[in-house]
Amino acid sequence: MKTKISFALASVLMFTTSCATIFTGQRQSVLIKSNPSGALIEVNGVERGTSPANIELKKGFNGQVITLSKEGYKKHDFTLSTTFNMVSIVNVLFLPGFIVDAATGAMMKFDPVFYDINLKPDNQQL
Repeated sequence: MKTKISFALASVLMFTTSCATIFTGQRQSVLIKSNPSGALIEVNGVERGTSPANIELKKGFNGQVITLSKEGYKKHDFTLSTTFNMVSIVNVLFLPGFIVDAATGAMMKFDPVFYDINLKPDNQQL
């Protein structure tokens, strides 16, 4: 009987650890719009599409650098903001859950998840 109870408790602990990783995932979608639309979107130097677009990004402690570029307009760089994912608080009684959430990046989230950027004309082009 003790074995069954121990197994049940161990199972509960295993399935309730790393709550942010389980419930919110390691990736998050961020909507990038630009005015004018059709700007090339690069994430950390890698092309990811044209605006407007929902870009799926890996969560982490550091925000990712987004670059928008369009012919006739100045290039616009910005870093996505990250905040603490409150779902991680569920791990308060089980330290390995915090470690898993931190390692996967799920402990953080992008906030805001919508960016609407006005590109400025490049007056140096003829």
